[in-house]
Amino acid sequence: MDGDVRINPYLTGNFAPVRSEDDFELAVKGEIPRELRGALFRIGPNPQFEPRDPNHHWFAGDGMVHGFYVADGKVRYRNRYARTPKWELEHEHGRSLFGTFGNPMTTDPLAMGNEGGVANTNIVWHAGRLMALEEGHQPFEMDRDTLESRGYVRDYRGRVTAHPKIDPKSGEMAWFAYGVGDMPLSAGMSYGVTDASGKVVRRDDFQAPFACMVHDFMVTENHVLFPILPLTASLERAMGGRPPFAWEPEKGSHVGVMRRDGDVSSIRWFNTEACYVFHPLNAWEEGDVLYADVMRYDVAPLFPMADGSPGQKSAARLVRWTFDLAGGSDAIREQPLDDLDGEFPRVDPRVETLRHRHGWYAADPTGAQTVKLGAIAHLDLATGARQVYELPAGDLTSEPVFTPRSADAAEGDGWVTAVVWRAAENRSDLLVFEAQEIARGPIATAEMPRRVPFGFHGNWVSF
Repeated sequence: MDGDVRINPYLTGNFAPVRSEDDFELAVKGEIPRELRGALFRIGPNPQFEPRDPNHHWFAGDGMVHGFYVADGKVRYRNRYARTPKWELEHEHGRSLFGTFGNPMTTDPLAMGNEGGVANTNIVWHAGRLMALEEGHQPFEMDRDTLESRGYVRDYRGRVTAHPKIDPKSGEMAWFAYGVGDMPLSAGMSYGVTDASGKVVRRDDFQAPFACMVHDFMVTENHVLFPILPLTASLERAMGGRPPFAWEPEKGSHVGVMRRDGDVSSIRWFNTEACYVFHPLNAWEEGDVLYADVMRYDVAPLFPMADGSPGQKSAARLVRWTFDLAGGSDAIREQPLDDLDGEFPRVDPRVETLRHRHGWYAADPTGAQTVKLGAIAHLDLATGARQVYELPAGDLTSEPVFTPRSADAAEGDGWVTAVVWRAAENRSDLLVFEAQEIARGPIATAEMPRRVPFGFHGNWVSF
């Protein structure tokens, strides 16, 4: 009907931004263990101003960090914007200036030639730095205690992934980047390493089979795996007014495997049918065989087809990919591990890159095939037993994050924290669970006076 106004779903409900920066002492119900000390940091997109692109995507909003500081059974909350150069420039002019994903067709001339990083996807603690990450730029440092913005960490010499992996034995951080090169939306990639002291000791470039969104990757004790999946990137499409990122299943799925101490020229490409993975649970190796447990979609959700037509709904389920380095085949063997729709899988960080037993993830028992997740699940991969805690109807959870009870506690012995949105009250809570007793429900709840918008990732920092 003429005059109809399309409401962008990523600017409504709990996707809508909260633009105030606040400090709250939270009321606690139940009892938070005294041994649980530190902070859960969460991050997500929170546009400072109304986006200028009518097709604004959730992934493109300014980053806001939410800190839940826990000590002596009490919880203090603080949130602050990541004041990137983009945020500062738009703040100066009082309006949005950058197009979604840097699209030049929807970018204001005032923003041309300026950095458009949003620092909105992950928040990681490494070598004494709290870093806000997103795919297109260098890590953006923020003060751990105040969340004051400190600026880009320039040592990385270019864009860095939002999903680095920290080796629990060496303390080094492995990372990658995609879309590397002079032209945006290219097939160029980088592999890099930051040592335990925070020094960048490696950055090597290579070409992927095609340009695509490489949101995450997998790392084992001695190998790194780069998933090149058919959520493709195209500057030509973007310049023609079509989607910069789109689903092209005919390109198939490829995973490059390389030794961590090897040269990028040695990457061996394995393949499987078209699918998409935003997040792996973990990866490990046994001799010449590599394993990766990943949340696999049949099609990439949230993105259109290459011609601009709407994409299909899809949900992810946990599967195991096997790569036989000594075999003669480059095919990836796939085994289903679970039949519950889910996302944001996590392990005990002390077993990342090593074989794991326990995994936690946000789940959707309704089968609605959306990003709205109303349950938290724990999977014991040794026994196959699964526990699920379903939130009250309408309430939705963020990524569950595991924290060990102590440095030498057994794998999976500790707590899980998650921020949930209380739909009926339009506000949020921090929940604390015994990690292996998820079905029992939270042992403590810290109540927020307002909501925390849906975001992407979080991590616990003990101090």
